[in-house]
Amino acid sequence: MAPVTALSETLRRLSRVSVLAESADRGRGDRRVDFSAHTEPYRRELLAHCYRMTGSLHDAEDLVQETLLRAWKAYDRFEGKSSIRTWLHRIATNACLSALEGRQRRPLPTGLAGSSSDPTAALVERGEIPWLEPLPDLTDDPADPSVIVGSRESVRLAFVAALQHLSPRQRAVLLLREVLQWKAAEVAEAIGTTPVAVNSLLQRARSQLQAVGPTSGDRLAAPDSAAAQDLLARYIAAFETYDIDRLVELFTAEAIWEMPPYVGWYQGAQAIVALIHQQCPAESPGDMRLIPLVANGQPAAAMYMRAGDAHLPFQLHVLDVSADGVSHVVAFLDDTLFAKFGLPDSL
Repeated sequence: MAPVTALSETLRRLSRVSVLAESADRGRGDRRVDFSAHTEPYRRELLAHCYRMTGSLHDAEDLVQETLLRAWKAYDRFEGKSSIRTWLHRIATNACLSALEGRQRRPLPTGLAGSSSDPTAALVERGEIPWLEPLPDLTDDPADPSVIVGSRESVRLAFVAALQHLSPRQRAVLLLREVLQWKAAEVAEAIGTTPVAVNSLLQRARSQLQAVGPTSGDRLAAPDSAAAQDLLARYIAAFETYDIDRLVELFTAEAIWEMPPYVGWYQGAQAIVALIHQQCPAESPGDMRLIPLVANGQPAAAMYMRAGDAHLPFQLHVLDVSADGVSHVVAFLDDTLFAKFGLPDSL
């Protein structure tokens, strides 16, 4: 009987362990559901925050994942002294600051030293430079119009490019104070410094941003406005019909064109059109097809170039559009961005 009794006791203990394990699993499952329910609504704004800090869509996606992993590990210790939104942004900011240690800033060609280039000269590619990247539209959720406008302004390409001239800590302070509207004491606690140091960093950041950033007079048309949509449609039509000379009518007199990873940039409608005539691989109508979209809160278009029987990803254009026309185009030659924007890999 003794062996049978021992076996019964063993089975009883195993059964109890199984019940406890199932209970623990349910607890972990409930915790996961609870964590996801509380954090998922902030994923998009965390992506925008990490993008503003780094200037890279790829890095921002990785840092959001790292932020949520850090938050998950610390979720049991979250006491609710601040909102979960504030807590997540604090974690994201510090993850970005750690990631940016020792890294180069991400420029656009206009952010490098030098004047506008000769459109007839050979292109110079610098693939080793970590170029600024564009950001897909993050404002498709219903919201107050003023919130949408503010969100678009904070990810505008020129603004994010200007942020690259600041140190990582200056960026963090400026974004937390000016975009997220945190108090100096909250920022100081988040990045481990004093309110006095925060105010000093903010003052220097504002001064540097004023020297290199977009001015308050740079009023761009909203991407969903009738004027912007009409201009984008004419811009797309000019490329698709290979009527490049029509682009002269769409660009402002001092318009700028740049296309990383090439270091040159070009100013003036005539110079831009000369560049396209000189360097564009298209030869006839139908060689280029474009899909309208929104990037960085601005009108944009994905360009596909004919390759045999298909059209393959070629460039992603982000436009500055004002009442006077197209004043700036950044044409990103990075086909890995197409998937990030939910675009097809061929047409």
